[in-house]
Amino acid sequence: MQEKLANLEQKKQEALLGGGAKRIESQHKKGKLTARERLEVLLDSNSFEEIGMLVTHRSTNFGLENEKYLGDGVVTGYGKINGRLVYVFSQDFTVMGGSLAEAHAQKICKIMDLSMKNGAPLIGLNDSGGARIQEGVVSLGGYADIFYKNVQASGVVPQLSAIMGPCAGGAVYSPALTDFIVMVENTSYMFVTGPNVVKTVTHEEVSSEDLGGASAHSTKSGVTHLTAENDVAALKVIRQMLSYMPQNCEETPARLPYEAGNERREGLNGIIPANPNQPYDIKEVISAVVDEESWLEVHKDYAENIVVGFARLAGRSIGIVANQPAFLAGVLDIKSSNKAARFVRFCDAFNIPLLVLEDVPGFLPGTDQEWNGIISNGAKLLYAFSEATVPRVTVITRKAYGGAYDVMNSKHIGADMNFAWPSAEIAVMGAKGAAEIIFKKEIAEAADKDVKWKEKEAEYATLFANPYSAAERGYVDEVIEPAVTREKLIRAFEMLENKVEKMPRKKHGNIPL
Repeated sequence: MQEKLANLEQKKQEALLGGGAKRIESQHKKGKLTARERLEVLLDSNSFEEIGMLVTHRSTNFGLENEKYLGDGVVTGYGKINGRLVYVFSQDFTVMGGSLAEAHAQKICKIMDLSMKNGAPLIGLNDSGGARIQEGVVSLGGYADIFYKNVQASGVVPQLSAIMGPCAGGAVYSPALTDFIVMVENTSYMFVTGPNVVKTVTHEEVSSEDLGGASAHSTKSGVTHLTAENDVAALKVIRQMLSYMPQNCEETPARLPYEAGNERREGLNGIIPANPNQPYDIKEVISAVVDEESWLEVHKDYAENIVVGFARLAGRSIGIVANQPAFLAGVLDIKSSNKAARFVRFCDAFNIPLLVLEDVPGFLPGTDQEWNGIISNGAKLLYAFSEATVPRVTVITRKAYGGAYDVMNSKHIGADMNFAWPSAEIAVMGAKGAAEIIFKKEIAEAADKDVKWKEKEAEYATLFANPYSAAERGYVDEVIEPAVTREKLIRAFEMLENKVEKMPRKKHGNIPL
């Protein structure tokens, strides 16, 4: 028995060493942690339990019979984050470039199965050169197995991906199927085809960083939701994100202790500029309304005309969607519609109440938007809100014009409570344009056309550029002083805490993708 125990210890040491001391040293020189070091940072101390430590690949082609490593390039298991169960896999680039093949994929799939069966979040730390070429179609089959399970787990348990190194070819689609992606700046990248292939096919010269680095995907493509300056920061962001989420779709997010105090925020009374065309930062409104230091923005640098993220309100986890007047006047366009729709659907899937802060002058006009599908893309956000059954509250701070008023969680598409500030303007369009259309003949016949135009503009504004017409019809539940917004929201979400809404029986809807 002593001999067998010694053999077991030796095997474990081999597995812990991974690709060998020299390769681990190389990993450190690049400023990256090893697969196991990442798990130590991510999980609570001494909580990790490894599964499949002694697994090796089964292929004997192309010299693989002489190159076997225990674990086959991925560390899998379960542990805890802030005392809550999570399942994790961490790819090991020091073992054959972290390449994925049969045994590697089977280990990941086992963890995914356990995650769904036990209702706990799944976290993937990706650092892989892609499919293991030596194993051929088996590698492709392994990826497809993982993709299928990602889809099965979608909406069942939260799935988070961290891109800690290369993620190329088929490897990018598993993270893309998960709920959120975090990328490490300067050391990680994602692309379907690398710079060499791009150069061969399109003759474009581009670096890995410019093609698929953290900056490119956080600002241009929107593929990644958050970026971090290094491995440790990325792993801490994942820990933070999980704190806003429940374990699975059957639970609600944990509520933190909160002691009520003076909930008035006097600063909100002066935040809306006197000039209706002057911008202001909606993030100042968010900061004033939510619990102190609880705001975590998602997709910060992508489609900045809309702001989404997690926060807490009196200790309760909420998701926030807000138009941003400081960028493109807060209009809705293709990118912002997609960004917000995806976030709304995540919150709805995991029972996270939604707060919408609305200041939207409409949809962005132009041939570029129309030809690229602003109609179907704008409809995605409309669909997402209409489908959502979680508590939904809207606050109209200033403009709510045209179809964008309908889309931004209006009463008509199922919002539970709608508040408006006295500065709210709820109308088909702005007073200036409306006056030009409605009073075109009178303006044309006037001796002084500019004076008449301004007169009619003021007339229209008096009738419609305010929240009271909407309030008279019940489209707005209450017109409130901005300073009491936080207090009103706390009470509204508390009232909606036990909301139950059943959708018509169906297999699934057909969102306009």
